[in-house]
Amino acid sequence: MDVRDTPEQAELRRTARQLARELGPRTVADLDDEKRAERLARAVRDAGWLELRHDEGDGRPLAGGVEAAIIADALAGAVADVAFSGPVLAADLARRAGAEPAERAAVAFESDLTGAAVVSGAATATPLHAVDGMAGTDRAYVLVPDGDGYRLAQVPVGDARDGSDLTRAIRPVSAGASPSEVSARGRLLTEDDLASWTALGLALTSADLVGVMRGLLDLSVAYAAERRQYGVPVGSFQAVQHLLAEGRCLMEGALSAALHASWAVDHLGPDEARAAGRVAKAYSSRAARTVCETAVQVYGGMGNTWECIVHVYLRRALLSSRWFGDDGLQLHELQRTRLGASDGLS
Repeated sequence: MDVRDTPEQAELRRTARQLARELGPRTVADLDDEKRAERLARAVRDAGWLELRHDEGDGRPLAGGVEAAIIADALAGAVADVAFSGPVLAADLARRAGAEPAERAAVAFESDLTGAAVVSGAATATPLHAVDGMAGTDRAYVLVPDGDGYRLAQVPVGDARDGSDLTRAIRPVSAGASPSEVSARGRLLTEDDLASWTALGLALTSADLVGVMRGLLDLSVAYAAERRQYGVPVGSFQAVQHLLAEGRCLMEGALSAALHASWAVDHLGPDEARAAGRVAKAYSSRAARTVCETAVQVYGGMGNTWECIVHVYLRRALLSSRWFGDDGLQLHELQRTRLGASDGLS
């Protein structure tokens, strides 16, 4: 694969980052600015970014996983409080099922957030969670087993609840909710469909973590340059330089893995694409945890306060790390599929 951006991808990356910087929150207080959040949501919708994985007309998506990952990275870099990955994943799942994507739909996940929820009976047996739904989201997709595949169905969702992530909403699906089939003309989703869809989810969450790291490092470097101690900038201290340099190396490594994962979504087979996504997610999750800890340390006592926006990045990283499985789950699955071992290496 060629990791260089095409001219179109470079322009998309530049535009997305500029929009995220201009309309995203710059302080924790900005998260309460509803007018700003509405302008951001409208700009993302008008740009057509939520339709990147819609059907082009022949079953293929309008844009590839690389383009979707570019947007996810850019929005996370500014901790933009707007739904993106959730609607894109919902549209991609509907496209694979041959259904028209429902407006403002999301995908329901089990409590561990590792995959789309499967409803075996006439009603949901346990509470589910619709992740990263748009404002006004009132339904979420679930999977209903049917022979060797799955039918796409939807369940009603409740109002958004407060969670660890202050920038993306999680809406509950109550136990006992009855699923209704999305389209009688749709086709069954196969295991390959779900593997490819999971690969997209892993690529988007990995790209989100890369964006979080990039945004945090930019803030931390700027703070270290202006914050003075003993008459000099704290950035002149070798210990601080080492922390920031290590963070940059971790971010660059995660970026390489995430780029391959986003490319693999549309260029490799389902199993290979999912494996690439697992590698990227395992690396990005661990790297993001270290970079977040580094940012808190560089900011010193300020980094532990509510007013410091560092914790907003940290909270976003916590959700992205868990969504589609954390590093431990990804390494376990890679061990199982590549080494044929389920418990340990023996």
